[in-house]
Amino acid sequence: MFGSSVVMFGLVVWVVAESGSEVSSPTTGSATAEKASPVAAVERDRRDRRLREDALVRPDVPASHSGQSLALDLPDTMHDLETFDTEWTDRPFESESPVHAHNSIDDLVFRNLIERGIEPAKLCSDETFLRRVYIDLLGTLPTVDETTRFLDDRDERKRAKLIDAVLQRDEYVDYITMKWCDILRVKAEFPINLWPNAAQAYHHWIHESVKTNRRYDEFAFELLTASGSNFRTPQVNFYRAMQSKEPIAIAQTVALTFLCERAEKWPTERLEGMSGFFSKVGYKPTGEWKEEIVFYDARRGETASPNDPVAAVYPNGVKAIIPAGEDPRRVFASWLVHEKNPWFARAIANRVWFWLLGRGIVDPPDDVGPENPASNLELLNHLADDLIAADFDLKHLFREILNSSTYQLSCIPATEDPDAGVHFAHYHPRRLDAEVLIDAICQITGTTEVYMSIIPEPFTFLPDHQRAIALPDGSITSSFLETFGRPARDTGMELERNNRLTAGQALHLLNSNHIRDKLKQGPGIKELLRQAINSTQTAEILYLAILSRRPTETERMTAEELCRSHEGTRDLAWALVNTDEFLFRH
Repeated sequence: MFGSSVVMFGLVVWVVAESGSEVSSPTTGSATAEKASPVAAVERDRRDRRLREDALVRPDVPASHSGQSLALDLPDTMHDLETFDTEWTDRPFESESPVHAHNSIDDLVFRNLIERGIEPAKLCSDETFLRRVYIDLLGTLPTVDETTRFLDDRDERKRAKLIDAVLQRDEYVDYITMKWCDILRVKAEFPINLWPNAAQAYHHWIHESVKTNRRYDEFAFELLTASGSNFRTPQVNFYRAMQSKEPIAIAQTVALTFLCERAEKWPTERLEGMSGFFSKVGYKPTGEWKEEIVFYDARRGETASPNDPVAAVYPNGVKAIIPAGEDPRRVFASWLVHEKNPWFARAIANRVWFWLLGRGIVDPPDDVGPENPASNLELLNHLADDLIAADFDLKHLFREILNSSTYQLSCIPATEDPDAGVHFAHYHPRRLDAEVLIDAICQITGTTEVYMSIIPEPFTFLPDHQRAIALPDGSITSSFLETFGRPARDTGMELERNNRLTAGQALHLLNSNHIRDKLKQGPGIKELLRQAINSTQTAEILYLAILSRRPTETERMTAEELCRSHEGTRDLAWALVNTDEFLFRH
């Protein structure tokens, strides 16, 4: 399920638990078994897929989405599977509930799967769903109390209620702001020279936009048309967060940000035509240090007269003549955000889908074009139409996707078909973002992290308990964030973030004083232990805090032995933090 390097050291970690012996150092132990490994279990499950229950196997297809079980829709040919190994009964990642079509998203995804003969995965378990929603939407692990309450809740609508609740949380605002700051290149220093005051102001404006759920069309329109000081009108920093201020470079950035297209691939005349809309963007300094005014400059252009109209071409090839005295940016922005423009809504719908499911309907999500078609165009059009009908309410889009069975499928494929992931027959596992990972480790251990910047205080002052997902400036960083692939925010592309697990990252987690000291000296583990009255409770609390689930029976027996001593308890915590189950979204 996960990367081979993670599997390798994940198995090493679980050797300690399987042997049942206490160790004095995280670096000791020998590989004697892998029976209790969650990774081994997942891999075995992949090989020995379970036969669906006979009661759910029927070939008839409902005429419309009625919320019936997807299993009713499956053709007979999709049920000829090997019998599952019944000896392994611990299945922490999957639910035995049938897969239902909850909304139109599911109708379009499942219909596509049926046409291609691809069987979808099972639904994910409650434990997996809780952790997934928290990480995908909040960039945060659930606490022990939050996990316990959710797992013990018998309300059939508890998943929908959880989604509604997390969309109102402060962490949602912080985490989605972080994602927008990656795209909008919020960074004070080279090569994006916003400078400290402007970076802080820009971050605050984006944060407030997410907090108030500003309509996405208004959000984009303001970024494209604002004029004023980069300190006092923060959204003008959109035009400053670029490595070039030439009209063609601006046009490329606008196309990438709002249409998710690589304009450098366009024909020259098309790109030059679009650049006409940004030919009058002016910049001028003030007497205040690093302040700059962005404005409509009618006189810009060596041969242009302020009394001449401006010729430009929309990305769809339609020509435009902008009368003298009218800001061409506003003309373009009005075209862009118009409800009849399908490209704008499709681009953000695909981007949000990528954020939540780990793969875009067009993938990569910021390389839309004829050479990179959508894997399910009908689904993409539906998401765009739904967003427009909801007045560009991004929370509505999040809610619809999160409530779908498609999002709630297990990460364990039901088939070896290589196209299963392309068509969303299962959830895509991927390593936690660097910021999410260090915040999770700090939450578990009750510790803080030190961040640094070449910019002196007061511009980079941070409170003691600063979370990485809430850092306001891409220039403020740490060696951990750099090691684990935090984007430099130079290009505004999604793939600038590197979430591939490397050998260096694995060694850091396994052997570094940084992680060891957090586990050994941090008050978090000690506080968790104070809540337990015996080794059984200690083991359960550690699993709830780190993996957001209770241990299986096999794991419980081994963990209880380790939790009979403080050293063993720390070793168990260290082992869990180094498993791929902790390091990956699943």
